[in-house]
Amino acid sequence: MNTVERDLRRSIGRKIKLARTKSEYTQEQLAEKLSLSPRYISQLERGIAFGSASTIINICKALNINSDFLFRDLIQSDSNDIDFVDQGFLGDYIKLTAHNRIIINAITRELVRLQKEEEIQQKSN
Repeated sequence: MNTVERDLRRSIGRKIKLARTKSEYTQEQLAEKLSLSPRYISQLERGIAFGSASTIINICKALNINSDFLFRDLIQSDSNDIDFVDQGFLGDYIKLTAHNRIIINAITRELVRLQKEEEIQQKSN
């Protein structure tokens, strides 16, 4: 396995572990839910193994995540339209309670509104 492949697997594995932890599953519980071995879940999370497409789909369903969560920063695009969320921030955000997420979302909406006002004001000057 080359370095790029190893890094891709590790990145996906870290995200699987993050989602599993947020879902409050142990490796054993997730393995049972997916009819896999806990050892295999451990290998996925450490980037040693990489699941088939159906395994990845089943993991996403079990953890209530979408594939974009696992792959979005791994696929290079020439588009500069979207600046994705920093993975550290995303990891922290996922750990928040539902109430605190509502607060963060409200703050974000307000910051975007203020930014738009500033842009309009700068254009008029």
